[in-house]
Amino acid sequence: MQNLKITLVQAEQSWEQKQANLNHYEALLQSIEATDIVVLPEMFHTGFTMNAVELAEEGEDGVALTWLKKMSKAKNAAFYTSYIAKEDEFYFNRGVFVEPNGRITHYDKRKLFTLASEEKTYKAGKVKSRILYKGWKIQFQICYDLRFPEISRNGMVDHKSAKFDVLIYVANWPERRNSHWKSLLQARAIENQCYVVGVNRVGVDGKELTYSGDSAVYNANGSMISNIEPFHEIVQTVELEYDNLTEFRSQLAFLKDV
Repeated sequence: MQNLKITLVQAEQSWEQKQANLNHYEALLQSIEATDIVVLPEMFHTGFTMNAVELAEEGEDGVALTWLKKMSKAKNAAFYTSYIAKEDEFYFNRGVFVEPNGRITHYDKRKLFTLASEEKTYKAGKVKSRILYKGWKIQFQICYDLRFPEISRNGMVDHKSAKFDVLIYVANWPERRNSHWKSLLQARAIENQCYVVGVNRVGVDGKELTYSGDSAVYNANGSMISNIEPFHEIVQTVELEYDNLTEFRSQLAFLKDV
């Protein structure tokens, strides 16, 4: 199995300014050469806002998906992030995994952040979302989901194969609770014996909340294998090694006991 290159984009976000954010990401993405997956923060082109009525997009022809499809094809890499989606009369904080061939997999955030009254604007998703990409099993999560290990529990499908190899979180996680973010990312990696990727924003949002980023990649042993400085915009590519993952799981075969 080939290794997987994941690029973390720890960026500032302009509050509710879609085009400004898209222009900014395009500038940041110029530094990327070869990668398999690019990960952008939660609600990537608006910031974490409850202004869904004005900012939501329907179908696959909206600003968010049109741009993501264009960039995915240009970079020959899949993109994962979230945006505000409208479906029927409901609004969702919708994660999307966009592949260079145009295929889109979506994941609606399951745990809504009641401290910000997210549940009063958005409808919670009901199901997990996993995908097989370049031989890797990947599960998607969004921000507050991180606090609920029961919705990201790994295990064995059979005697050889785990349910997933990589768990990806996108977030707008405030700096005041960054110790929770870092601790929980590491915990998810250890308990699930998988790679965990967490991408968070930096800067100050429209509610005057400060974000430190602290984006990171952890391996199955809970060791950080990225080196991303907090409070700064950083674009970093990290290679996930499949042989190391399978060897670690075979030596410490805890998943079979789940």
